[in-house]
Amino acid sequence: MHFLVSTRVVKLKTTNKGFHAIVLYYKYGVTMKLSSYPFLDTLEPDALAFLEQHIKPISVPKDTLLFYQGDVCKNILWLTSGEVKLYTQSDSIEDITLYTLKAGQQCIINTASLLSQTKAVASAETLTDIEGYLIDVESVKKLSKMSDVYQTYLFSLYQLRFEALTSLINDIKFKRLNTRIVEWLSKQPHSMITTTHEKLASELGTSRVVVSRILKELELKGVVALHRGKIERI
Repeated sequence: MHFLVSTRVVKLKTTNKGFHAIVLYYKYGVTMKLSSYPFLDTLEPDALAFLEQHIKPISVPKDTLLFYQGDVCKNILWLTSGEVKLYTQSDSIEDITLYTLKAGQQCIINTASLLSQTKAVASAETLTDIEGYLIDVESVKKLSKMSDVYQTYLFSLYQLRFEALTSLINDIKFKRLNTRIVEWLSKQPHSMITTTHEKLASELGTSRVVVSRILKELELKGVVALHRGKIERI
């Protein structure tokens, strides 16, 4: 089981050692650090008191699988630091990254699986060490019933992610891959980008071979410089 399925155990993904179970230690008695979630500013007093009693602080290391595609989530993650990648898997195509979850965002795939108690349509993996809070399925349902503010926030998640996923589908269907690669590189905060061709292929939903070929073409044009494990934007 994984930590959004069970609150006790997660599985750590490593490249050469397989999966190792690690126990998450909850840090009780700490002040909530949920300032990145603006809906809390207007949350009803009774709902806020309920929330403080039912969330559990956690920290999870980088490269941890939070849940697999096909798992039924039992907890929602409220992320306060770090990043989590949501991606789909298929036997017939490369993994496709749907979006990256950041602090102050609630994952719609995680939320939909929990509220409907159906299988998650994607997998989630930490890109960095993360910190946040867990709230279990029964507490989420009760909170949504007692708080109009939280219920409105839940509805807003669907609209925001629907727009993002529509944009992704349009990119995959209509944009040339070399354009998408250049756009992805331009969005990175530093000119020296630490990534592999395989990871970039996963981000863009294509194969490593195709990404490597296009990057080589871009290097010949002077757009990028390729290094081991890094791509330099020129």
